[in-house]
Order: sequence, then structure tokens, then C-alpha cells
Amino acid sequence: MTNITENQVDRRDYNKGLLLGIRNLPSVPVVMQEISSLLDNPRTSASDLGRLISKDQGLVTKILAVANSPLYGLPRRVATIEFAIVILGFDHIKNIVIALSMMEAFKGYDEKGWNRKAYWNHSLLTAMASKRIADDLGFRKSGEVFTAGLLHDLGISVIQRFFNKDFKAINEAVESQQISFINAEKAILGLSHQEVGQFLIEKWNLPQTLGDAVLNHHTPTLAEANKQLTSIVHLADYLTQRFMTANVDWDNNIELDLGIIEILKLGDVNYLENLINSYEKLYKEQIDSLTF
Repeated sequence: MTNITENQVDRRDYNKGLLLGIRNLPSVPVVMQEISSLLDNPRTSASDLGRLISKDQGLVTKILAVANSPLYGLPRRVATIEFAIVILGFDHIKNIVIALSMMEAFKGYDEKGWNRKAYWNHSLLTAMASKRIADDLGFRKSGEVFTAGLLHDLGISVIQRFFNKDFKAINEAVESQQISFINAEKAILGLSHQEVGQFLIEKWNLPQTLGDAVLNHHTPTLAEANKQLTSIVHLADYLTQRFMTANVDWDNNIELDLGIIEILKLGDVNYLENLINSYEKLYKEQIDSLTF
């Protein structure tokens, strides 16, 4: 089932058309627009930004939880949104708000094959681990990596919410035919969850690097816009399965793309294995601290 048939191509084009035509597909959240506008003004202060974010106490709670998480690695506890802005910087806060807003916009409902909390925990753990790995490897734009990590499986939630009949059929096919989720997605929907996620990111005019990372988070060597960013997200995602911490069924049996060794300049397989093992304790501590 790895080859896409002519019928699947037709279905893919049809479903892309449906995505374009979904009237209740969330538009860019207002808070994202307001924060972007505020940050475009060079006179904006931390208190200005803090006042805006504080209008949404749920968002404040999530930002502080992220900032104080073990994987985020800040040297001291952050108690206020203003202090979080000062410590993390405007760019990091913007990336966190964008990612959290998008996740909220596509929040679905619990049903067989879909557990909202498990999905959220997986996405959040992947995001925070992506940033930690990026910082440890000296990758400059670690805030961007956080956003990509949080949104890497966005397409799954879109399928569950807007293509629910197909979502159920995909789960049934995986269970009855013992095939992978990716193959079931392509056979039934004509699109993978990676393609759906990339489509939404393009629709909201977010950076190409972000869409590329979402599209290739299982196969980072195929990334075009930024192989390093995509490789970091891939590694963080893979480790949720490796350590069985906030892993999700849709990632079952995902293979580690060893091309990341060259992309991230990790030397060899032994070095990569040692790096992987160094994160196990942090992953376990992080999953114990998740409160969402």
C-alpha cells in the first residue's frame, strides 16, 4: 500500500478542495494577529505584551507551564507573564503563542481512537524536547523549533475534527488490516496527516520552514526548507516512542531517520545513541509534570 494509486490521487485532490472549502475552518486566532501587530512596533514593551496576553488567562497558564517545565531548562521559576517575556524574549513568546493558539483552534472531542489529553501531552512534550535538543546542539532558532514540535501532528486533529468519517475508517483499517496509519491515511483520505498540517500552515501564511518541518517530521532527510529544524523535531518525536512517554498510536513503529546524524553533525551512531540516552530522565520528569 506504499504506492499511491490513481484513485488516491483523485481523492487527495478532492479532499484538498474540501479543506479549502470548509467554512468553519478556524481563521487565524485574534490573539495571534494582535500579538504579531504589537511585536511589529519597536516601541512595544514587555508590560505592553504582558497586558495583551493576560486577557486570556488560559494562555497565560499554558505559557507559564511551558516556561517552568523541566525540559525548557530555565534556571529559575517564572511566576508572571511579564517575567516570562523578559526571560524568554519576544521571539520565543511569539512562537509559543502562535503554536498554542493553533492547537486551541483545532481542539477536537474525545472518541474511540482519539484522546485529546494524550494528543496534547504528546504535542507539548515533543515541542519542549525539540527546544531543549535545539539549545543543546546550539541551533539558533530554538523558538521556531518549539512551534514546529507543537504543531507537527496538527494534521491528525484536523482529520479527526473535519474528516471524522475518514478518521474512523483510518483507525478501523489499522486495526483490522494491521497496516500503518500513514498507509491507511493515504488509502482512505488520499492525504497524510503531514500533508494536511502543511496545508493549514500555508493557509495561515506561517513560515515555509514550519510547513516543511510538519510535512517531513517522519522523514527529515526529505526536508527542503530547513533540514536541521526538521531533524530536531523528528528526533524529539521519535523519543516519545522510544521512552514510551506521551507517545501516540499514530507514531507506532516510526523509524529513526539516521540521516539526522550527518544533518545535525552528530558524528556516528554511537554518539547519537549516547545523546538519546541522555534525555530519558528529562522525558520521564517532564511527563510527570504535565498538567494540561
